[in-house]
Amino acid sequence: MSAPTVSIVIPAYNEEDTIRHCLMACIDQTSPALEIIVVNNKSTDGTAAAVEAMQAAFPEASIRLIEQNDVQGITATRNAGFNAAVGDVIGRIDSDSAIMPDWVEQVQAAFADGTIDAASGSVDYYDMPMRAFGHKADDAYRKIQAKLAGDYVFLFGSNMALRRDAWLAVRDEVHDDREDLMHEDLDLAIHLALAGKRIAYVSAMEAGMSARRLDSSPKDYLFYVERFKRTYEKHGIHDVRLLAPMVVLLGVYPALHAERAISGRRGAARTEHQPIQGES
Repeated sequence: MSAPTVSIVIPAYNEEDTIRHCLMACIDQTSPALEIIVVNNKSTDGTAAAVEAMQAAFPEASIRLIEQNDVQGITATRNAGFNAAVGDVIGRIDSDSAIMPDWVEQVQAAFADGTIDAASGSVDYYDMPMRAFGHKADDAYRKIQAKLAGDYVFLFGSNMALRRDAWLAVRDEVHDDREDLMHEDLDLAIHLALAGKRIAYVSAMEAGMSARRLDSSPKDYLFYVERFKRTYEKHGIHDVRLLAPMVVLLGVYPALHAERAISGRRGAARTEHQPIQGES
């Protein structure tokens, strides 16, 4: 049996600074993706131009640029990409994700198991200190959480994939979340579970991503974390085990937020004191 084909979908809003790096990682694969779809959602910067430049530079990579201008928001943008994808499996990453060179190959290997309908992979936070330790700790936690979640294993939008037929089975059921109150990837996972689809956690599907969420103010970060609770409540699910990610994310925020702030000041100080070329 031939390996399943993989489409990669990347929602993007004002990501001209990250999209090139993201696309290079998608191109530099041991097993090529069938297509790489960037869904531009009303960007006001040079996101579209950056993607078009990559299309011209790598015509063999099958990079597609789709405009989603009807609604501002991640859910509608993701849906537009999923609906446009033609691969057997639809991969979904963020525009600041940098998938490992064997990511497509690992997705194909995971979905060769006909019992898996969707999967999330492990994460390497490339702009955090102690990356190797952080990746191992994150991977261990996600494995535990996948076991605790029972029927409701969650999907992580920055690094996930699902069968195209699984998407077609639930696309008319997922919430549009116009109020932007929920985790759209968690909502998708719940609908897949309710449809009898199996979601797995696959460590080998590794992607790097930014920890820039930790730069949010305490108020904004709390609103983000509480999306877990609001999403489950929307579905009438009240299982405290499923709220474990909230506890973990809130617990690590103070220290990691402070560390990133300190690192940012150190970086700014180094730049400020860097001698101008020609100075002695």
